[in-house]
Amino acid sequence: MAAYFRRKKICYFTANRIHDVDYKDINLLRKFIMENGKIVPSRITGTKAAYQRKLTNAVKLARFLALLPYCDRH
Repeated sequence: MAAYFRRKKICYFTANRIHDVDYKDINLLRKFIMENGKIVPSRITGTKAAYQRKLTNAVKLARFLALLPYCDRH
């Protein structure tokens, strides 16, 4: 039996040389939000901790300004 090979996760922001996460960039933020509105954890996406904190703050600000929904439609 062959051993299972897990692909190494890379940080999206480091790979694309994005230094600041902007709360107005809704298309970028939607990549890191689940269908039900939750923020995807870094252990799944591979995002570095510093970028995950910036991402979380940007999503929360975008939600507050009604650019993103808090949850899905029930």
